[in-house]
Formats: sequence, C-alpha cells, structure tokens
Amino acid sequence: MRKGMIGALGMALMLALAGGPALAEGDAKAGEKLFSKKCKMCHAVKAGKHRIGPSLFGVVGRKAGSTDFKKYKALKDSDIVWDEANLHGWLENPKKFAGKSTKMPTKLKKKQDRDNIIEYLETLD
Repeated sequence: MRKGMIGALGMALMLALAGGPALAEGDAKAGEKLFSKKCKMCHAVKAGKHRIGPSLFGVVGRKAGSTDFKKYKALKDSDIVWDEANLHGWLENPKKFAGKSTKMPTKLKKKQDRDNIIEYLETLD
C-alpha cells in the first residue's frame, strides 16, 4: 500500500512538472553584463536620463513611447506595452517588430540572451 502511494505521488509530481508551460528564465547578472556590451552605448538605466535611445528605467510594463524622450518615432503612437513577449520580439529583430522607421540596429538572436536582458530590465524599477 505504501509503495503504491509513493508511486502515485511521484507520478503526479512528474505530470505536474511536465504539463506546465516552459517559462523564460533569465539571469539578471548575465543580462546586466550583456546590456553593458550591447545596449549601454545608446540607452541609460536611470529615470529620465536619455541617450541616443530612451532610458530603459521602468521599461517592463510601460507603454511604448510613453516617456519624455523626444526622438520617439517608430512606436510613439503604438498600443504596445513592454511585456516579456513584446520585449522578446523587439530584441530579436527591432525592424521586423516595429518597421523600418526604428533606428535600433542591435539584434539578439539567442533566446537566452533576450531572457537575460529582460530579467535585468525587470530589476530597473
């Protein structure tokens, strides 16, 4: 009886783990390091401090084009909110995501790199 119960619990645990959606897992420290190499030259991480591109402080959950950054063109009038899915699309290929009016040249082809950057951006609140 005890063996059967342990087996049933084990099977239930395996099904629960296998049946759930695969969540993106990033590493904020790796994301910060990658941000310094790929993004920092154009984007600041302090509120209200802009460079060639807008500050990314508080970007996760924010409506695109909604800061005081004056040079918005590609996404100013969009209804895009920077959630994980939209950030993945943008970071993977900005021109494909937003059209040719965007000036952002950087693409992150590796999903893990995008996960790491997004995890880092989530710490900037």
